[in-house]
Amino acid sequence: MSTPLTGIRERLEAIESRTLAPYACKSGESRGRRYPEPEPLYRTAYQRDRDRILHTTAFRRLKYKTQVFVIYEGDYYRTRLTHTLEVAQIARTIARALGVNEVLTEAIALAHDLGHPPFGHAGEKALNDLMWDHGGFNHNYHSYRIVTELERRYPNFPGLNLTWEVLEGLVKHETEYDVPVAHEYEPDLRPSLEAQIANIADELAYNAHDLDDGLRSGLISPDMLRDLELWQRLREQVGWKRGPLTELTRHHIIRELIGMEVTDVLETTLQLLETHRIRTLEDVRRHPTPLVQHSPEMQRLNRELKAFLRMNLYHHPRVLRMSLRAERVVYDLFRAYEANPAILPRHVQARIDEVGLHRTICDYIAGMTDRFALKEHRALFDPLGDAPFAG
Repeated sequence: MSTPLTGIRERLEAIESRTLAPYACKSGESRGRRYPEPEPLYRTAYQRDRDRILHTTAFRRLKYKTQVFVIYEGDYYRTRLTHTLEVAQIARTIARALGVNEVLTEAIALAHDLGHPPFGHAGEKALNDLMWDHGGFNHNYHSYRIVTELERRYPNFPGLNLTWEVLEGLVKHETEYDVPVAHEYEPDLRPSLEAQIANIADELAYNAHDLDDGLRSGLISPDMLRDLELWQRLREQVGWKRGPLTELTRHHIIRELIGMEVTDVLETTLQLLETHRIRTLEDVRRHPTPLVQHSPEMQRLNRELKAFLRMNLYHHPRVLRMSLRAERVVYDLFRAYEANPAILPRHVQARIDEVGLHRTICDYIAGMTDRFALKEHRALFDPLGDAPFAG
Protein backbone atom coordinates (compact mmCIF):
# COMPACT_ATOMS: atom_id res chain seq x y z
CA MET A 1 0.00 0.00 0.00
CA SER A 2 1.43 3.34 -1.04
CA THR A 3 1.96 6.08 1.58
CA PRO A 4 3.56 9.56 1.43
CA LEU A 5 6.76 7.84 2.63
CA THR A 6 6.87 5.34 -0.21
CA GLY A 7 10.00 5.70 -2.31
CA ILE A 8 12.08 7.77 0.15
CA ARG A 9 14.57 4.97 0.83
CA GLU A 10 14.90 4.25 -2.87
CA ARG A 11 15.58 7.94 -3.50
CA LEU A 12 18.30 7.93 -0.82
CA GLU A 13 19.83 4.82 -2.37
CA ALA A 14 19.79 6.48 -5.78
CA ILE A 15 21.62 9.52 -4.35
CA GLU A 16 24.31 7.19 -3.01
CA SER A 17 24.69 5.44 -6.36
CA ARG A 18 24.97 8.75 -8.14
CA THR A 19 27.28 10.62 -5.76
CA LEU A 20 29.55 8.12 -4.00
CA ALA A 21 32.85 6.91 -5.41
CA PRO A 22 32.68 3.73 -7.53
CA TYR A 23 34.60 1.78 -4.86
CA ALA A 24 32.24 2.82 -2.05
CA CYS A 25 29.67 0.51 -0.45
CA LYS A 26 26.15 1.46 -1.52
CA SER A 27 23.33 0.54 0.83
CA GLY A 28 21.11 -0.51 -2.08
CA GLU A 29 23.76 -3.12 -3.01
CA SER A 30 24.19 -4.57 0.49
CA ARG A 31 24.59 -8.33 0.85
CA GLY A 32 21.69 -8.13 3.27
CA ARG A 33 20.92 -9.47 6.73
CA ARG A 34 21.12 -12.94 8.23
CA TYR A 35 17.38 -12.84 9.05
CA PRO A 36 15.30 -11.32 6.22
CA GLU A 37 13.13 -8.38 7.21
CA PRO A 38 11.59 -5.50 5.25
CA GLU A 39 13.78 -2.39 5.07
CA PRO A 40 12.44 0.95 6.39
CA LEU A 41 10.48 3.27 4.13
CA TYR A 42 12.64 6.33 4.83
CA ARG A 43 16.07 5.07 6.00
CA THR A 44 18.76 3.18 4.19
CA ALA A 45 19.92 -0.19 5.50
CA TYR A 46 23.08 1.35 6.96
CA GLN A 47 21.09 4.12 8.65
CA ARG A 48 19.00 1.46 10.37
CA ASP A 49 22.19 -0.34 11.46
CA ARG A 50 23.66 2.83 12.93
CA ASP A 51 20.44 3.61 14.80
CA ARG A 52 20.15 0.08 16.18
CA ILE A 53 23.71 0.28 17.54
CA LEU A 54 23.01 3.63 19.22
CA HIS A 55 19.99 2.24 21.07
CA THR A 56 21.75 -0.81 22.56
CA THR A 57 22.38 -1.32 26.25
CA ALA A 58 26.03 -2.02 25.43
CA PHE A 59 26.43 1.40 23.81
CA ARG A 60 24.96 3.24 26.81
CA ARG A 61 27.26 1.35 29.18
CA LEU A 62 30.34 2.71 27.40
CA LYS A 63 29.75 5.94 29.35
CA TYR A 64 31.11 4.27 32.48
CA LYS A 65 33.89 2.14 30.99
CA THR A 66 37.60 2.94 31.13
CA GLN A 67 39.62 4.42 28.31
CA VAL A 68 42.88 4.98 30.22
CA PHE A 69 41.69 6.39 33.56
CA VAL A 70 39.23 4.36 35.64
CA ILE A 71 35.93 6.19 36.09
CA TYR A 72 36.58 7.17 39.74
CA GLU A 73 39.65 9.18 38.66
CA GLY A 74 37.45 12.08 37.54
CA ASP A 75 34.86 13.36 35.08
CA TYR A 76 37.26 15.15 32.73
CA TYR A 77 39.02 12.17 31.16
CA ARG A 78 37.87 10.18 28.14
CA THR A 79 35.60 7.24 28.73
CA ARG A 80 35.03 4.45 26.23
CA LEU A 81 31.89 6.32 25.09
CA THR A 82 33.57 9.66 24.42
CA HIS A 83 36.39 7.85 22.65
CA THR A 84 33.84 6.05 20.45
CA LEU A 85 32.08 9.31 19.55
CA GLU A 86 35.41 10.94 18.69
CA VAL A 87 36.36 7.97 16.49
CA ALA A 88 33.00 8.23 14.70
CA GLN A 89 33.47 11.97 14.06
CA ILE A 90 36.97 11.53 12.64
CA ALA A 91 35.87 8.54 10.56
CA ARG A 92 32.91 10.43 9.08
CA THR A 93 35.18 13.32 8.09
CA ILE A 94 37.58 10.99 6.27
CA ALA A 95 34.76 9.02 4.64
CA ARG A 96 33.03 12.08 3.26
CA ALA A 97 36.29 13.51 1.92
CA LEU A 98 37.07 10.22 0.14
CA GLY A 99 33.56 9.94 -1.30
CA VAL A 100 32.66 6.67 0.42
CA ASN A 101 29.66 5.76 2.55
CA GLU A 102 29.70 8.01 5.60
CA VAL A 103 26.79 6.26 7.33
CA LEU A 104 28.33 2.79 6.99
CA THR A 105 31.63 4.14 8.31
CA GLU A 106 29.85 5.71 11.27
CA ALA A 107 27.98 2.50 12.08
CA ILE A 108 31.22 0.47 12.17
CA ALA A 109 32.94 3.14 14.28
CA LEU A 110 30.09 3.30 16.79
CA ALA A 111 30.10 -0.49 17.24
CA HIS A 112 33.86 -1.11 17.32
CA ASP A 113 34.28 -0.94 21.11
CA LEU A 114 30.96 -2.36 22.31
CA GLY A 115 32.73 -5.48 23.55
CA HIS A 116 35.16 -3.77 25.91
CA PRO A 117 34.86 -5.08 29.49
CA PRO A 118 35.18 -2.81 32.53
CA PHE A 119 38.62 -1.32 33.20
CA GLY A 120 39.77 -1.32 29.56
CA HIS A 121 42.73 -3.47 28.58
CA ALA A 122 43.37 -4.48 32.21
CA GLY A 123 39.88 -5.98 32.38
CA GLU A 124 40.36 -7.68 29.04
CA LYS A 125 43.68 -9.21 30.12
CA ALA A 126 42.12 -10.57 33.30
CA LEU A 127 39.13 -12.09 31.46
CA ASN A 128 41.35 -13.64 28.81
CA ASP A 129 43.54 -15.23 31.50
CA LEU A 130 40.50 -16.56 33.34
CA MET A 131 38.98 -17.91 30.13
CA TRP A 132 42.24 -19.34 28.75
CA ASP A 133 40.97 -22.94 28.94
CA HIS A 134 37.45 -21.98 27.86
CA GLY A 135 37.94 -20.18 24.55
CA GLY A 136 39.62 -17.00 25.80
CA PHE A 137 38.26 -13.46 25.61
CA ASN A 138 38.80 -10.92 22.84
CA HIS A 139 36.91 -7.62 23.07
CA ASN A 140 36.84 -7.31 19.30
CA TYR A 141 35.05 -10.63 18.83
CA HIS A 142 32.89 -9.90 21.86
CA SER A 143 31.64 -6.77 20.06
CA TYR A 144 30.52 -9.08 17.27
CA ARG A 145 28.79 -11.41 19.73
CA ILE A 146 26.95 -8.48 21.29
CA VAL A 147 25.39 -7.38 18.00
CA THR A 148 24.69 -10.91 16.73
CA GLU A 149 23.73 -12.74 19.92
CA LEU A 150 23.78 -11.01 23.29
CA GLU A 151 21.58 -7.96 22.71
CA ARG A 152 18.00 -9.22 22.86
CA ARG A 153 15.74 -6.48 21.55
CA TYR A 154 13.70 -8.11 18.79
CA PRO A 155 11.24 -11.04 18.96
CA ASN A 156 12.20 -12.68 15.66
CA PHE A 157 16.00 -12.91 15.94
CA PRO A 158 18.90 -12.61 18.40
CA GLY A 159 21.17 -9.58 18.27
CA LEU A 160 20.56 -6.61 16.00
CA ASN A 161 20.45 -8.36 12.60
CA LEU A 162 22.92 -5.89 11.10
CA THR A 163 23.93 -5.92 7.44
CA TRP A 164 26.82 -8.06 6.22
CA GLU A 165 28.98 -4.99 5.56
CA VAL A 166 28.73 -3.66 9.12
CA LEU A 167 29.47 -7.09 10.57
CA GLU A 168 32.44 -7.53 8.25
CA GLY A 169 33.82 -4.16 9.30
CA LEU A 170 33.38 -5.10 12.93
CA VAL A 171 35.13 -8.48 12.80
CA LYS A 172 37.92 -7.08 10.62
CA HIS A 173 38.59 -4.17 12.96
CA GLU A 174 42.37 -4.16 13.21
CA THR A 175 44.72 -1.89 15.13
CA GLU A 176 47.79 -2.35 17.32
CA TYR A 177 45.46 -3.60 20.08
CA ASP A 178 42.76 -5.32 18.00
CA VAL A 179 43.18 -8.66 16.23
CA PRO A 180 40.49 -9.56 13.68
CA VAL A 181 38.58 -12.86 13.87
CA ALA A 182 36.81 -13.00 10.50
CA HIS A 183 36.28 -16.68 9.67
CA GLU A 184 32.79 -16.16 8.21
CA TYR A 185 33.55 -12.91 6.35
CA GLU A 186 36.03 -13.69 3.57
CA PRO A 187 39.10 -13.60 5.83
CA ASP A 188 41.51 -13.62 2.88
CA LEU A 189 40.10 -10.36 1.51
CA ARG A 190 40.45 -6.79 2.74
CA PRO A 191 37.39 -5.10 4.24
CA SER A 192 35.73 -2.11 2.60
CA LEU A 193 37.33 1.33 2.62
CA GLU A 194 34.63 2.31 5.13
CA ALA A 195 35.92 -0.37 7.54
CA GLN A 196 39.54 0.61 6.91
CA ILE A 197 38.65 4.22 7.75
CA ALA A 198 37.13 3.13 11.07
CA ASN A 199 40.37 1.26 11.83
CA ILE A 200 42.66 4.21 11.27
CA ALA A 201 40.29 6.68 12.95
CA ASP A 202 40.43 4.53 16.08
CA GLU A 203 44.23 4.63 16.25
CA LEU A 204 44.32 8.30 15.38
CA ALA A 205 41.78 9.18 18.08
CA TYR A 206 43.34 7.25 20.94
CA ASN A 207 46.84 8.54 20.19
CA ALA A 208 45.70 12.16 20.20
CA HIS A 209 43.30 11.89 23.09
CA ASP A 210 45.49 9.74 25.32
CA LEU A 211 48.16 12.39 24.87
CA ASP A 212 45.59 15.05 25.79
CA ASP A 213 44.45 13.17 28.90
CA GLY A 214 48.05 12.47 29.89
CA LEU A 215 48.85 16.18 29.75
CA ARG A 216 45.63 17.13 31.54
CA SER A 217 46.33 14.64 34.35
CA GLY A 218 49.89 15.82 34.84
CA LEU A 219 51.31 12.35 34.25
CA ILE A 220 52.92 13.77 31.10
CA SER A 221 54.60 17.17 31.07
CA PRO A 222 55.60 19.23 28.02
CA ASP A 223 59.23 18.89 29.07
CA MET A 224 58.97 15.09 28.80
CA LEU A 225 57.86 15.48 25.17
CA ARG A 226 60.72 17.69 24.04
CA ASP A 227 62.58 14.91 22.18
CA LEU A 228 59.53 13.87 20.14
CA GLU A 229 59.77 15.19 16.60
CA LEU A 230 55.98 15.27 16.27
CA TRP A 231 55.66 17.39 19.40
CA GLN A 232 58.25 19.86 18.13
CA ARG A 233 56.36 20.21 14.84
CA LEU A 234 53.13 20.84 16.71
CA ARG A 235 54.75 23.47 18.92
CA GLU A 236 56.03 25.31 15.87
CA GLN A 237 52.69 25.05 14.13
CA VAL A 238 50.75 26.61 17.01
CA GLY A 239 53.50 29.11 17.84
CA TRP A 240 54.02 27.96 21.44
CA LYS A 241 57.66 28.29 22.47
CA ARG A 242 57.92 28.27 26.27
CA GLY A 243 56.08 29.00 29.48
CA PRO A 244 53.24 27.05 31.10
CA LEU A 245 51.02 24.94 28.87
CA THR A 246 47.62 26.58 29.28
CA GLU A 247 44.37 24.73 28.68
CA LEU A 248 43.72 26.74 25.51
CA THR A 249 47.19 25.98 24.15
CA ARG A 250 46.74 22.27 24.91
CA HIS A 251 43.42 22.25 23.06
CA HIS A 252 45.09 24.03 20.12
CA ILE A 253 47.91 21.49 19.99
CA ILE A 254 45.57 18.47 20.06
CA ARG A 255 43.40 20.03 17.33
CA GLU A 256 46.46 20.57 15.19
CA LEU A 257 47.60 16.99 15.81
CA ILE A 258 44.26 15.56 14.68
CA GLY A 259 44.16 17.85 11.66
CA MET A 260 47.71 16.92 10.67
CA GLU A 261 46.95 13.20 10.99
CA VAL A 262 43.68 13.37 9.04
CA THR A 263 45.27 15.43 6.27
CA ASP A 264 48.08 12.89 5.95
CA VAL A 265 45.60 9.98 5.78
CA LEU A 266 43.59 11.68 3.04
CA GLU A 267 46.61 12.62 0.93
CA THR A 268 48.20 9.18 1.27
CA THR A 269 44.97 7.26 0.61
CA LEU A 270 44.01 9.28 -2.45
CA GLN A 271 47.49 8.74 -3.85
CA LEU A 272 47.29 4.97 -3.22
CA LEU A 273 43.85 4.73 -4.83
CA GLU A 274 45.20 6.43 -7.94
CA THR A 275 48.55 4.62 -8.03
CA HIS A 276 46.93 1.19 -7.78
CA ARG A 277 44.04 2.10 -10.12
CA ILE A 278 41.37 1.24 -7.61
CA ARG A 279 38.08 1.54 -9.46
CA THR A 280 35.69 -0.91 -7.78
CA LEU A 281 34.86 -2.35 -4.37
CA GLU A 282 36.30 -5.65 -5.60
CA ASP A 283 39.62 -3.85 -6.29
CA VAL A 284 39.61 -2.66 -2.66
CA ARG A 285 38.93 -6.13 -1.30
CA ARG A 286 41.61 -7.85 -3.39
CA HIS A 287 44.35 -5.30 -2.75
CA PRO A 288 47.09 -7.01 -0.69
CA THR A 289 47.51 -4.20 1.85
CA PRO A 290 45.21 -1.59 3.41
CA LEU A 291 44.58 1.42 1.19
CA VAL A 292 43.65 3.78 4.02
CA GLN A 293 47.06 4.54 5.47
CA HIS A 294 49.39 7.16 6.82
CA SER A 295 52.46 8.17 4.84
CA PRO A 296 55.71 6.40 5.83
CA GLU A 297 56.90 9.58 7.54
CA MET A 298 53.72 9.93 9.62
CA GLN A 299 53.86 6.22 10.49
CA ARG A 300 57.36 6.81 11.87
CA LEU A 301 56.22 9.83 13.90
CA ASN A 302 53.24 7.91 15.24
CA ARG A 303 55.40 4.95 16.26
CA GLU A 304 57.53 7.34 18.30
CA LEU A 305 54.41 8.82 19.92
CA LYS A 306 52.98 5.36 20.72
CA ALA A 307 56.28 4.26 22.26
CA PHE A 308 56.31 7.41 24.37
CA LEU A 309 52.73 6.90 25.56
CA ARG A 310 53.39 3.25 26.35
CA MET A 311 56.38 4.08 28.49
CA ASN A 312 55.20 7.29 30.15
CA LEU A 313 51.40 6.96 30.36
CA TYR A 314 50.24 3.36 30.12
CA HIS A 315 53.18 2.19 32.26
CA HIS A 316 53.03 5.12 34.69
CA PRO A 317 52.88 3.87 38.30
CA ARG A 318 49.50 5.54 38.85
CA VAL A 319 48.00 3.85 35.77
CA LEU A 320 49.64 0.51 36.59
CA ARG A 321 48.19 0.66 40.10
CA MET A 322 44.75 1.32 38.65
CA SER A 323 45.24 -1.63 36.30
CA LEU A 324 46.39 -3.92 39.11
CA ARG A 325 43.37 -3.06 41.21
CA ALA A 326 41.09 -3.50 38.19
CA GLU A 327 42.50 -6.96 37.41
CA ARG A 328 42.02 -7.97 41.05
CA VAL A 329 38.37 -6.89 40.94
CA VAL A 330 37.73 -8.95 37.79
CA TYR A 331 39.56 -12.02 39.18
CA ASP A 332 37.68 -11.85 42.47
CA LEU A 333 34.28 -11.50 40.81
CA PHE A 334 34.93 -14.34 38.38
CA ARG A 335 36.12 -16.76 41.07
CA ALA A 336 33.22 -15.87 43.35
CA TYR A 337 30.65 -16.53 40.61
CA GLU A 338 32.47 -19.69 39.57
CA ALA A 339 32.40 -21.07 43.12
CA ASN A 340 28.83 -19.91 43.80
CA PRO A 341 26.79 -19.63 40.56
CA ALA A 342 23.65 -19.14 42.65
CA ILE A 343 24.73 -15.57 43.49
CA LEU A 344 24.44 -14.61 39.83
CA PRO A 345 21.20 -12.87 38.86
CA ARG A 346 18.50 -15.34 37.81
CA HIS A 347 18.40 -14.15 34.21
CA VAL A 348 22.18 -14.69 34.00
CA GLN A 349 21.96 -18.16 35.53
CA ALA A 350 19.43 -19.07 32.84
CA ARG A 351 22.19 -18.86 30.20
CA ILE A 352 24.45 -21.46 31.84
CA ASP A 353 22.78 -24.42 30.11
CA GLU A 354 23.05 -22.57 26.79
CA VAL A 355 26.71 -21.44 26.76
CA GLY A 356 28.27 -23.01 29.86
CA LEU A 357 29.17 -21.60 33.26
CA HIS A 358 32.47 -19.94 32.36
CA ARG A 359 31.22 -18.16 29.24
CA THR A 360 28.12 -17.03 31.13
CA ILE A 361 30.27 -15.50 33.87
CA CYS A 362 32.61 -13.94 31.30
CA ASP A 363 29.73 -12.37 29.36
CA TYR A 364 28.19 -11.03 32.57
CA ILE A 365 31.43 -9.41 33.77
CA ALA A 366 32.26 -8.08 30.29
CA GLY A 367 28.93 -6.26 30.28
CA MET A 368 29.62 -4.49 33.56
CA THR A 369 30.65 -0.86 33.81
CA ASP A 370 33.62 0.14 35.96
CA ARG A 371 31.20 1.58 38.50
CA PHE A 372 29.00 -1.53 38.71
CA ALA A 373 31.99 -3.89 38.94
CA LEU A 374 33.41 -1.90 41.86
CA LYS A 375 30.01 -1.81 43.56
CA GLU A 376 29.55 -5.57 43.08
CA HIS A 377 33.04 -6.22 44.43
CA ARG A 378 32.27 -4.19 47.55
CA ALA A 379 28.97 -6.02 47.99
CA LEU A 380 30.69 -9.42 47.85
CA PHE A 381 33.96 -8.76 49.68
CA ASP A 382 33.45 -5.74 51.95
CA PRO A 383 31.68 -6.65 55.24
CA LEU A 384 29.82 -3.34 54.98
CA GLY A 385 29.36 -3.58 51.22
CA ASP A 386 25.58 -3.79 51.31
CA ALA A 387 25.15 -1.21 54.04
CA PRO A 388 23.66 2.19 53.05
CA PHE A 389 26.30 4.66 51.86
CA ALA A 390 29.05 2.05 52.20
CA GLY A 391 30.87 3.29 49.14
